[in-house]
Amino acid sequence: MLIGAHCVLNSTNPDADLAFFRDVLKLPSVSDGGYVIFGLPPSEMSVHKADSSAQALFLMCKDVNAFVAAMKKTGIACGPVADQGWGVLTELTLPGGGKLSVYQPRHKRPAAKSAGPEAAAKKSNKKK
Repeated sequence: MLIGAHCVLNSTNPDADLAFFRDVLKLPSVSDGGYVIFGLPPSEMSVHKADSSAQALFLMCKDVNAFVAAMKKTGIACGPVADQGWGVLTELTLPGGGKLSVYQPRHKRPAAKSAGPEAAAKKSNKKK
């Protein structure tokens, strides 16, 4: 049934933020209909009790301190590193001014869901 997840980041300076994801994080991308769509590593989702229905996006990394050091070399500001128990968290400021949380997970991680037989069949048909 599901084949993936698509995240949308709103930005007051999309060109600068697109360049960050392309040039600094080096995410693969395609252009479609005037939008750049970036490929992401495997993802996961959780549901938390909250007072509002606001959504949040967190990127994960193997070593948050190494990530912060790498961002510093590219001129990207990161906030302090904080141990949250479930992970070690920082927040970076995107070139467009938005904030993005990045953390080193300590929690159990589920196996990635495969795209399913529909995606495998579609991929097989493209090879022909």
